Amino acid sequence: MNDLLAQLPHGPEFRFVDRLLALEPGVSGIAEYTLRGDEPFLRGHFPGEPLLPGVLLIEAAAQLAGVIAQADPQQAPLAGLKLTAIRAAKILGTARPGESVTVHARISGRMGPLVQAQATATVRGTLVLHCEVTLSGST
Repeated sequence: MNDLLAQLPHGPEFRFVDRLLALEPGVSGIAEYTLRGDEPFLRGHFPGEPLLPGVLLIEAAAQLAGVIAQADPQQAPLAGLKLTAIRAAKILGTARPGESVTVHARISGRMGPLVQAQATATVRGTLVLHCEVTLSGST
């Protein structure tokens, strides 16, 4: 299942999904990302008080949604699938080095090259994000 992560268009330095914990192809999934503490962006966010930027929580949600969509056995994979819209995003918390973020995503709609998903993220059981994302690619 984790070989699906290698299909993300991002380089390893910009992957915010480490492990797939569950996957219902084309429908939903659960993934995890552990903030190691040595990520370069933490040096500036924030010096002496490193925190995972909220926008990267959204990116993790979009990456998981992409994995779910691309694994759909009823749909051909979309080339160049990218995050193109964010709606109703609420960043309610974050992660610190050593903590794991658990991301849940569910595909809520597809129309041609567009994929919509609803997502949440938790840290230690506490909700830190809920959002809707739209991805687009080409057939």
